[in-house]
Amino acid sequence: MGSDPELEDIRRKKLQDLRVNLAAEEQRAERQKTLEMQKKALLRQVLTTEARQRLNRIKLVKPQFAERIELQLIQVAQSGRVRLPISDTQLKTILKNLQSPKREIKFRRI
Repeated sequence: MGSDPELEDIRRKKLQDLRVNLAAEEQRAERQKTLEMQKKALLRQVLTTEARQRLNRIKLVKPQFAERIELQLIQVAQSGRVRLPISDTQLKTILKNLQSPKREIKFRRI
């Protein structure tokens, strides 16, 4: 029983597609790693050690929130709108201002 040339062609094309997709994924992962390293380097310049530690603890609990904060801190620092480095006390103030206001629920007794 011989191999179907059409089937072999389909297999070769599928294998080539998989290789292309793998290469693209590796490039994307490398770019992501590079961006993450650049962000960490910038945060080292922008934040004091204590503030970075606080941000890392926040990242463990709320990763998306911490990501937003990191990007905002980098933007604020690059625009020159704040004195560097940002201390832990300043970071606490920034975080308090960024937190969404909590809803108060009042119960009335009848």
